[in-house]
Amino acid sequence: MAKYRRGRINEEMVKELASILREIKDPRVSDAFVSVTAADVTPDLKFAKIYFSVMGGDKAEVKKGLKSASGYIRKRIAETLNLRQTPELSFVEDDSIEYGAHINSLLNKIEFTDIIENEAEDDE
Repeated sequence: MAKYRRGRINEEMVKELASILREIKDPRVSDAFVSVTAADVTPDLKFAKIYFSVMGGDKAEVKKGLKSASGYIRKRIAETLNLRQTPELSFVEDDSIEYGAHINSLLNKIEFTDIIENEAEDDE
């Protein structure tokens, strides 16, 4: 299977999972803002790692809720995506959004006064 096909499958998995997660009635998942950041399907389409991030909820509880709803999610994916096999889902917490926000806050705290003063002294 070509790599570009796996990439398209990964993208379609992310799109479908985003819509399916809105339908889950488990309060551990529905009460928190859960977003799917990426999907990684193995070349034989038997397994898929689903990367998710959570805002406004307990990450461990959301992961348990997603794991308990994985059968329903897998069934819905099988209905919408036309794949030979529906992959078995495993959910992995992705903290890249939080890490990006942390780096952004650090960059906003940097003061440029020393650099501007040094440049002014060099010009004189």
